[in-house]
Parts: sequence; C-alpha cells; structure tokens
Amino acid sequence: MTPTSLATRRTMIGASGTAAIATLAGFNNPAHASGNPVTTRTSRSERTMSTAGFDPDRLAVMRGVMAQHAGTPGLPGLVTAISRGNETDIQACGAMNADGDAPMPQDAIFRIASVSKPIVAVAALTLVEDGTLRLDDPVDPFLPELADRQVLRTLESDLSDTVPAERPITLRDLLTLTPGYGAIFAMPGQYPIQQAMDDAGLSASATLPAMTPDEMMQRYADLPLVAQPGTRWLYNNGSDILGILLARAADSTLGELLQDRIFDPLGMVDSGFFVPEDELNRLPAMYYRDPASGEVMEFDAAGSESRFAAPPLFESGAGGLMSTAADLLAFSEMMLGNGTREDVRILSRPSVALMTTNQISPAQARPEDFFPGFWESHGWGFGLGIDTERRELFMTPGRFGWDGGYGTSLYVDPVEDVIGILLTQQAWDGVGLPTVLLDFWNGTYQALA
Repeated sequence: MTPTSLATRRTMIGASGTAAIATLAGFNNPAHASGNPVTTRTSRSERTMSTAGFDPDRLAVMRGVMAQHAGTPGLPGLVTAISRGNETDIQACGAMNADGDAPMPQDAIFRIASVSKPIVAVAALTLVEDGTLRLDDPVDPFLPELADRQVLRTLESDLSDTVPAERPITLRDLLTLTPGYGAIFAMPGQYPIQQAMDDAGLSASATLPAMTPDEMMQRYADLPLVAQPGTRWLYNNGSDILGILLARAADSTLGELLQDRIFDPLGMVDSGFFVPEDELNRLPAMYYRDPASGEVMEFDAAGSESRFAAPPLFESGAGGLMSTAADLLAFSEMMLGNGTREDVRILSRPSVALMTTNQISPAQARPEDFFPGFWESHGWGFGLGIDTERRELFMTPGRFGWDGGYGTSLYVDPVEDVIGILLTQQAWDGVGLPTVLLDFWNGTYQALA
C-alpha cells in the first residue's frame, strides 16, 4: 500500500471509499461461499432520534449478499454491523482464513487501518476541551522538531530549494491533514521529496512505521514541507504526527490516552494497538492481491504469528488500531449521540459538530492529491470524510466516517439515523469502490424501513 507507485497506491492504508476490490480466479472457499451468517439483533439506547429500523425482508436480502461475498477470492470472511433507531444487526459469515477451517466469529478482532483516524481525532478534541491543547496554537512546544520549517518552492524542487514557512503548524492543521506533510500520489521517483519520504520510511504504506515516535519526528525534522501549513490537503501523515502530539501533550502513550479517554468509558474492551495473547484466537488472517501477478497473498497471519500480536514500536494514529464490530458500534453511537452514549459523555455536542463539518476549501483540495472525483462529493472534517452530495444510494449529505485500506468501513448518518460498519480481511487495491463495500452500503440503505 505504498503511495509512491500506482500499484501500491491502490492498497493505501486509508484508501477513502474509492478503492477497488480484486476478483481473482482459482482462489475459492466453497464451504463458505454461500455463507451461513451468524446474526444477532438487539435493541439500541432510547436516545436515538427515531424508532424506525430496517425492513426485515430487505434486511434479509442484504444479509444474503454479504454472505455471498464470504469465501470469494481473498475474502474468506467478514463481519457487518448496522444500527438504526432501536434495532442493531450484527452478522458474521465465512471463515477466519483461506483454509476455511474456523468460522468467522462476531467478535473477531480486525485491523481497522484508517478507521483509526476518527478515533484519534476524538481524543484530540478531548484535550482541546480540557484546555491541554488549542486548535490554532503552534505545536512547537510539544513537537519542537517541527519548529521553523522550510517549505519546498515547488513539488518538483530539490530538497534544498525552499522558502521559510509562513507560520507554524497547528493542531488544526494536523486534524485537517494540512500540515504540509502527506502522501504524494505519483509514479515512483517522480519528485525528490517523494523519494526522500520513501527513504525515511515516512510514505503511507500497508506496513505501518517501524520506528519510535521520537525517531519519526527527527526524520520529519530533516525534511522540508511539501506545502505551506494550512494551504494543501495531503493524506495520511498528519494523523501519525497528531498521535505523537497527543501522547506528548498528555504525558502518556497514545494507546494509554485512547484507553483513558475513549475505550474504557465506552466499554470498548477489544480495541488497541495490538491483540493480547489470550484473545489472539479471534484475530483472522489478512490478504491482498499481488499487483504484478494478480495472485492472492497473505499480508498478515492469524493469531500469534500476526505482526499485531505484540505491542508495536510505533502506535500509528493514522492506521494502527485493532477493534471489533461491537466496539466500533459503541464509538459510532457516541458520535451519533453528539458525544454521549448511555449517559457517558466523551465530547460536547459542539465538538462533534465541529469535527463533522467540512473544513477544507476548494483551494486546499487539489484533485491530484487524492482519488479521482473524491472532492466532487466529499469534504473533510477532523479526522474523517463527509458526504456532501448524494452520488450513490447511500451518500446522504452530512453522513460522516472513513474507510480503511485493510478492508474496513465506518460511517454515521445523522439524517437517516444509521450506523454502518464493514470489517473484512482483504486489502483494497484499486481505484473505484470495492464490490463488497458497494454491496454493503447499498444493501444497508435499501433496507431502511
């Protein structure tokens, strides 16, 4: 998922809802292809705006379509969760791995990739609310490595062809992905800064950074900015820098901060940057398609052989979290509840409103900096995308959330009172909406009562 090549760009960690799913011949799991979905339906808190849920016959159609995806090439199994009004439906179907020898459980723990970004953004706003941080203060006191930045004169410039930054980087810049660092969507080696970021291990990649936070910040200190702070939206890197800022400001690790501010209060018992030893039986394998051969490959092993089976050297705020459908439902219910879930308040209503309002101007949103057509129907708030036009059946203006390049999706729709979560084992690897994602969201919205 390295953005420095078009092939790896397709599997980038946070591919927005614009990545494509592969269909590969010769890789099948007939035992689970039709699927025997495991489904539970429970009641949600009375705090919701509507008691309307889902049409049962249409919901059955959606379940059947999702079950058909389980067992297709590179996608042994999946878990979906949808919620509306007082109705919640969680479905698990397929298998934990390509061998098909263990059914997918509802409480499987998935690598959620860029679905991490909204969670880390919420943590940032809790520090704003308690006065630890301010949106427009320079980050220099906590990130001195970013003080007195130099900025490339042009994207094509050599690293020495720079001008001084016109102002410091702020927390707002990191939340909106406009600090001046970010992914460069171009062919390999096209720009000197692109190669320098690759060499420093700072390009967005399916393989998360393997360095300490201090080492990462020193590597950024050695590189100029691509753009003046606040002037250009560039994907991904700002979220990793944000995580380091939050940890230093809170005098903790990012994982400890998320545990204290979000996971423990919301009862998100299976969320974190690695899977504990006694829960590794719930961690499925993960797959991707080799861009050269088209062959389905294992990206990460299941259980104890996984790279997520031990604490990471770097806790990536851009894409490093693990979680379950139930935990992500709790987080989403908090967001739909304007910062509150079951009398537990994480954020104020104005903070949620700010976070879910488009913060990016047309001048900041350059078409060449992300997937084709994204800015025609989307905006960006704090750590998440926002639908601005109904270009698809499911795209309600004001719907917010994000997708992860490891095959995950989470969105909250305040207008329709809908939460949807899709968790798969297949990295997305193209430019276009993955079939399973399209079918999940179309199926959810056609089933509204």
